[in-house]
Amino acid sequence: MTRPRLEVLAAVHDHPHADTATLLRVVREPLPAVSHQAVYDSLHTLTDAGLVRAIQPAGSATRYEARVGDNHHHVVCRGCGVVADVDCAVGETPCLHPSDAHGFALDEAEVVYWGRCPQCLAATTP
Repeated sequence: MTRPRLEVLAAVHDHPHADTATLLRVVREPLPAVSHQAVYDSLHTLTDAGLVRAIQPAGSATRYEARVGDNHHHVVCRGCGVVADVDCAVGETPCLHPSDAHGFALDEAEVVYWGRCPQCLAATTP
């Protein structure tokens, strides 16, 4: 594990759902000379190793989080783009069980909830 990878992993832990540009800015605080490519490569390596999860809400840059190993979902604000974790639905969840998996061994279902966050709602309410 290299120092840039350790810093990238720490940045993802400290800034869940951050994009690459944000993580680069954070990592450059302790490592000013780190390149964009080094951060990108570290994110790719950490994702492949299962230490980081990449998510890409529609219309958004890829974002990274350290919450791995579970099947949680996300809520995304249509106004400011903030992303938050949402635990899996409980009880009957028919939309998460496909009528035909086409032979796939399913291991994850992705659901993204869209709406407006409390701050954006407050800003539009007179």
